[in-house]
Amino acid sequence: MRVAPSGGVIGWDMGTALALALALGVCPIATAEILPAIEAVMVRKLNEQMDK
Repeated sequence: MRVAPSGGVIGWDMGTALALALALGVCPIATAEILPAIEAVMVRKLNEQMDK
């Protein structure tokens, strides 16, 4: 994860996420298409939980 100095989550390290997907045998093209949408939801939800 990439975290701001204030402690908020701002995203994933996409290079690492793509490397993990490759290691698991997931198609890199599909991964590159799907990960940004998943990342956006994850960032929003984690930051909501930290605000509580």
